[in-house]
Amino acid sequence: MKFFRLMLDGVPRLGLANPDLVSGRLYPEGLDAFEVIARPWVPVDGELVEFGAVELLPPVDVTTIRDFITFEQHTEGALKSVAPDKGIPPAWFDAPSFYFTNPHAAIGHNATVPMAPGSRQFDFELEVAAVIGEDGNNLSVAEAGNHIAGYMILNDWSARDLQRSEMTVGLGPAKGKDTATSLGPFFVTKDELADVTSDGFLNVTMSVSVNGRVLATDSLANMAWNFAELVSYASRGTWVRRGDILGSGTSGGGCLSEFWGWYGSMAPPSLERDDVVSLTVERLGTLTNLVGGAAPVHGIPKARRRSYVPPMPFTPGI
Repeated sequence: MKFFRLMLDGVPRLGLANPDLVSGRLYPEGLDAFEVIARPWVPVDGELVEFGAVELLPPVDVTTIRDFITFEQHTEGALKSVAPDKGIPPAWFDAPSFYFTNPHAAIGHNATVPMAPGSRQFDFELEVAAVIGEDGNNLSVAEAGNHIAGYMILNDWSARDLQRSEMTVGLGPAKGKDTATSLGPFFVTKDELADVTSDGFLNVTMSVSVNGRVLATDSLANMAWNFAELVSYASRGTWVRRGDILGSGTSGGGCLSEFWGWYGSMAPPSLERDDVVSLTVERLGTLTNLVGGAAPVHGIPKARRRSYVPPMPFTPGI
């Protein structure tokens, strides 16, 4: 099943895409994809929707977004854009790293994505996301796969200049990442991808284009960990919940900053207003967004320096 959502008369409506992925029909009002997966006999006999010029919502209500970094090529190239001589740290190979981004900034297909305020180096990231369909805690890899309901395309929009500066503090990305995350256009249930799944990896091609020009292609099978392994790690000592989104991380060549890192120049250039970015993944469709303007920057003061004295040394037994 391939689900989509759109706003109709102020109400979010779920639909089922036709096999051609250019149109689909709406379900009765009030349903979400997880309810239909549990009750597949629910009729889909509502209004026909043509996807060409329609703005879609993210296919599911998003609870959290964890975004991983699992493509070795991207990792090395992106690190070179920050420090040309910097290699991949050994810790990267030990476990799949991720960060949390902003679920309130999730947008869908054909939506206009606002550039991050104050950024001059706006970038895209070509990814695929797993969607959690059943709550789970501290899952083994074997258990974790059963908690994945399906997949969708993810674009982790990134303000590279803001990200580069704030990450020197050591906490990770914040305003360099949280302006927008695109999801969609469809939520494709995992049974639809069984024939291209081997050893837990999805062997589907993925590509990105800007203003109609294809910049890079890769295979989702080049992930260093599969999605069940990502879910298992994410759930270690905590919960994953229905509606959680887990991004694969950027594919090889799937962002501008990787080009900048490999070749030492800002070519292709940063995104500008009115650029059109399309991410295409075999079986999952094409997720397209128009780059819009940025909100104004409301200044805040620099840190107020305070005098301080380090704590007294610890003395055992006192």
